[in-house]
Amino acid sequence: MQPRDTTLPRQIFATKSIDKLIDESERPETALKKSLGPVSLTALGIGAVIGSGIFTVIGTAIAGNPATTATFWDSPVIDFLLHHGAVAGRPGAGPALAISMILVAIVCAFTGLCYAELSSMIPIAGSAYTYTYATLGELIAWIIGWDLILEYAFSNMSVSVGFAAHVVDLLDWMGFHFHPKWLSPAYLPLGLQDLQGHDIYKAGWHFGFNIPAFLIVIILTMILVRGIRESAKTNNIMVLVKIAAILIFIFAGISFIHPGNYHPFSPNGWPGVLAGGSIIFFTYIGFDSVSTASEECKQPQRDVPIGIIATLIVCTILYIGVALVLTGMVPWFSVAGDAAPVVNALKRLSTDTHSTKLHIVRLIVLLGALVGMISSILVFQLGQARVWFAMSRDRLLPDIFSKVHPRYRTPAFATWVAGILVAIPAGLFDVGTLAELSNIGTLFAFVLVSIGVVVLRRRQPERYRGFRVPGGPVIPILSVLFCVLLMTGLPIRTWERFFVWLVIGLFVYFFYSRKRSEFADLQG
Repeated sequence: MQPRDTTLPRQIFATKSIDKLIDESERPETALKKSLGPVSLTALGIGAVIGSGIFTVIGTAIAGNPATTATFWDSPVIDFLLHHGAVAGRPGAGPALAISMILVAIVCAFTGLCYAELSSMIPIAGSAYTYTYATLGELIAWIIGWDLILEYAFSNMSVSVGFAAHVVDLLDWMGFHFHPKWLSPAYLPLGLQDLQGHDIYKAGWHFGFNIPAFLIVIILTMILVRGIRESAKTNNIMVLVKIAAILIFIFAGISFIHPGNYHPFSPNGWPGVLAGGSIIFFTYIGFDSVSTASEECKQPQRDVPIGIIATLIVCTILYIGVALVLTGMVPWFSVAGDAAPVVNALKRLSTDTHSTKLHIVRLIVLLGALVGMISSILVFQLGQARVWFAMSRDRLLPDIFSKVHPRYRTPAFATWVAGILVAIPAGLFDVGTLAELSNIGTLFAFVLVSIGVVVLRRRQPERYRGFRVPGGPVIPILSVLFCVLLMTGLPIRTWERFFVWLVIGLFVYFFYSRKRSEFADLQG
């Protein structure tokens, strides 16, 4: 480690020694085996990206978060700037969500290459928090760590709400019906209606709690505390199930497309496309797993870009297929507020057409979506607890978060805290609100990672890089600009909540974490 600093500016920019980390990684007993090629990397990336988001947030991306009155806080930033005033809610992309997905894939490609360069510089396991601490300094590392907590938490809240909606649909398929107050969030921005269009709950708060969303997080938290891990074989099976469910939906739904549903193709113009991209970004979370494996590649300069681009191409094609088929099967505005839009579209059509084929397809897609969601929640809950654990181990959070269970040898306290903080809001809020906060946290982290590449090129140009982003600073700068552009598609209220979260984080850092850090002033 570097010597302890005695002034605040030096402390907040103090970094861990990269040389020591690299030296340790090159020892025979710790060196990573370079065995991955472009095919293996692409398979890894597809497995990470094909998650549950495409089954849940696609509805709110297509239909938006409409409102009857124009308010400042609910207006997307870009709409507010373009129209010089408030607009009514977040606009939906409509069928043009296919364009949004292409835009997001391009942004992810730029950002993924930046991730690849940073992760190749520090050959250790860890998240953006870990290698940012080793390159950009303690304060930026704290911000990214605090931001990752937000990203992981709200990602899983969104997925949990989507899981609950699919559980309700599965129970309905089996003929079981329960009162909506125990199966829907307490906050419903669009209200809740039955199949005949009658109001069950008005928009706003009501007495209710999303029990399935709460229970799935608690159950998986208990599993993680016991230290049960997914094997590679089980993971691969889950990936195949998820991909199969998407392909079955696409090919079965093509014959039920009504071309009239594509008009207008872009009902809200570019603001709708941008807002849709800001929300659908959620489905691409996980692509950076390709870049984190760069040190295990045979030829990282060649294989990492191939793996990232191939992953994004395959997943984008599948996602565009889902978006086009879904918006062709049902009117784009009909999926507003729906946490299970794909399955519910099949449900409506099978009821209207009495199609046995769609009834069976609905069950297959349901099961595939549920498997995907369980896998995603498990992995992201594990990741969130590890961020708490790593920050505690660096003395930026209380020591209890890095305590391990005496029997299971897992960070039990951090895992339980992460589980409870996700489970309770998942029972209270709708999928659209949660996805917005998840995406702004992810995009902000991507901005910092991209800036980190440019900064390190100037500060440490001689530092060895297993992979280098081509084109000098062009791609990192484009990554920053596009990420910021997507962030402007989110409502002003989301930005407000995000800044409140950052302010709380900075308050915790300056009045608590900084004083406990290993770089803290000796006189403290």
